[in-house]
Amino acid sequence: MRKPIIAGNWKMFKLVGDSVAMITALKPLVANASQVEIVIAPPYPSIKTVADRAEGSNIQFAAQDISTEIKHGAHTGEVCGDMLKDVGCTHVIIGHSERRSMYGDTSQVVNRKMRAALNFGLAPIVCVGETLEERDAGREQDVVGNQLDESLSGLTREEMLRSIVAYEPVWAIGTGRTATPAQAQEMHRFIRQWLSARFDNQIADATRILYGGSVKPDNVSDLMSEPDIDGALVGGASLEAESFAKLVNYNR
Repeated sequence: MRKPIIAGNWKMFKLVGDSVAMITALKPLVANASQVEIVIAPPYPSIKTVADRAEGSNIQFAAQDISTEIKHGAHTGEVCGDMLKDVGCTHVIIGHSERRSMYGDTSQVVNRKMRAALNFGLAPIVCVGETLEERDAGREQDVVGNQLDESLSGLTREEMLRSIVAYEPVWAIGTGRTATPAQAQEMHRFIRQWLSARFDNQIADATRILYGGSVKPDNVSDLMSEPDIDGALVGGASLEAESFAKLVNYNR
């Protein structure tokens, strides 16, 4: 049985004070949400403060990125995995489409970051997804399959069991346009079939696959009703305590 994950990616929003106010408001709203895992990815400067404020709660924390490096050194601007663990992270988002398109994170770089995260015992949430042009050309499965091939290259069964996949159609991120539940399910099923072929049925059945792309309180239940959708990676709707709590409590 795959326990759903509702993950909130705050991206480059919220100063430390805003982050504290958000987590303070959110804690009581999700305190009884034992049916899902809750993960929040604040900006780097806020992680330690909000993780301390959430201590003892059911909220876990992720970083929005990680260095490819596993040893401390002269890597200006980078953050090593043990530094992320030190401030309270248990997860890390890797290969988000904004990182891929704006900052040059190729799937080969994503693979190195996956290995770095796993090296430090962090659970990677690896993102894959196609652009509108690629979908309109009927290439969405080829694109996502290639991203999976390269991003997860060389991972062992044990490492894959510690990893999470997030399908985020680039055309649905921050646009208000959401993949229909049927479209999302089709790709999630394809990803699970890829995992079965690359690893085995046990890995495919155990791996949680999240959907990301304009998930909101009014569409989350329909998305989550699909058999291969195991949660959501949420952007804008995770920035307010009440809207994010509604996502976490989607089935209550």
